[in-house]
Amino acid sequence: MDDRLHRAPIGVLDVSTEGVVLDSNEIGQRLIDATDPTGVPLADVFPRSVDDTVLTAFEGASVTETDFEEYYPELDRWFAVSVVALDEGGAVYFRDVTERRRERRSLRRLREERKRTELIDDVRSDILAALVDATSREEIAETISRGLGETELYEFAWVGERDMGPGDFVVRAVAGETGETFGAVRDAVEDETVTTPEERAVRDGQLQTIQPLTDSSTVPEPVRTAGFADGVQSALSIPVVYGPNVHGVVGIYASGTEAFSERERASFETLGEIAGFAITAVRNRNLLLSDSVAEITFELGDDSVLARLSQTLDSTLKLEGMVPQADDALLCFVSVEGDGIDRVDHETTGMETITATRVIDESDSGGSVELTIRGSTPLLAISSLGGTVRRASFDDGTGRLVVDLPPDGDVRRIVDTLSREYDVEFVAKEERKRSVTTAREFRDELDDRLTQRQRTVLRTAYLADYFQSPRGSTAEEVAASLDITGSTLLHHLRAGQRKLLDAYLDGHVRASERK
Repeated sequence: MDDRLHRAPIGVLDVSTEGVVLDSNEIGQRLIDATDPTGVPLADVFPRSVDDTVLTAFEGASVTETDFEEYYPELDRWFAVSVVALDEGGAVYFRDVTERRRERRSLRRLREERKRTELIDDVRSDILAALVDATSREEIAETISRGLGETELYEFAWVGERDMGPGDFVVRAVAGETGETFGAVRDAVEDETVTTPEERAVRDGQLQTIQPLTDSSTVPEPVRTAGFADGVQSALSIPVVYGPNVHGVVGIYASGTEAFSERERASFETLGEIAGFAITAVRNRNLLLSDSVAEITFELGDDSVLARLSQTLDSTLKLEGMVPQADDALLCFVSVEGDGIDRVDHETTGMETITATRVIDESDSGGSVELTIRGSTPLLAISSLGGTVRRASFDDGTGRLVVDLPPDGDVRRIVDTLSREYDVEFVAKEERKRSVTTAREFRDELDDRLTQRQRTVLRTAYLADYFQSPRGSTAEEVAASLDITGSTLLHHLRAGQRKLLDAYLDGHVRASERK
């Protein structure tokens, strides 16, 4: 080997016809992790690959010229190799192309992931669009399971809702090639001795990603066995949430070992939240449009923050109204009977759940106060589960809560959820008829005109006695409660009042014109 080859920027091996290394340069020795290999058979020097193309080139009577790229597991490297025949023997020229290979593979993966993400986004958009028009929980479940399970992306998908008892589910819908795996999942969900990813998703309110499925000890063995037989290698469990409450779960099963990227998981987390909102909206709609309601009475223990406050104040508290806020916060407007009103600030100082207080009205016989309550509470849960608090009173460390719920099969499940999650005891249930009145129709029409922000501002200002004379709250105080500026508050108030007057006066004008 001449000096030029010794100084070459690539690896060079000079090999005899019999396959013995005659000479090598320094770069070649470094690439194959060999000290001076002179006189050593090529098979003992050059690393092995799956096809062993280098060794094959020296097997015949003469050297076979070839160019190729191969992966060498011993070194975890890719080499671009050229074998050139010489008068006696041959030369092996090779260079490390590992980085180029990895960059090319990363680029290919990014392109595939982008294409897959675009497809997933299209599927998700179609599902979300369909959820807007859904009129029942069954339709919501069918929309999600078919939208996911009947695509080429996944093997199957199923939707389950919480049933009576902790950890129990009702299968609402399933779609796709379920094979033996879904049956194994369903049996595991019903088995109290094991815990499935779906159950953990509901328990923790967090996505559960299992990939590869067959190697995970967190998956019940029958599910792993069935998944192996069906070629199912990844699973994603999405909690269906709204506010602090988990309504159910979406389970998706796929064939790839890395079927759910980080971006996909974030996308599906949003889907779970939208599905939770849709379920809550259906429940609220059922309650709003129903001619009858289920009136449920609960007894609240001293775990209730308002029950505890009634005891420390030695006063009777009545909930006059509430306005849900962001981040699990609730504005509660509470009347206080007795002389405890002047001690509200002091007594709530040590209560972590109550983060802000403001006295709206004060008199010798009591007054009213605005409380900001954060965290998961029965009052917030009832709202997110599709119920309406009709009455709530608290006295001497206990409370009584009367709730209107839609008169369908959800009543039992909602009652069980509240009793299981909070210090709440079911007392009585009563079916109450209500007439379909023009007042309700007026309210429905106005709801269509008002934005969510306008409704929130109007309701908060009304409950805070902003419209009273004299006012119980100033515009600045109401704005502070909503964490907005005074000018923004007034803008929403004017817009909301104008729509309310339009709806009211337009109706009267039309009625007078018909006379």
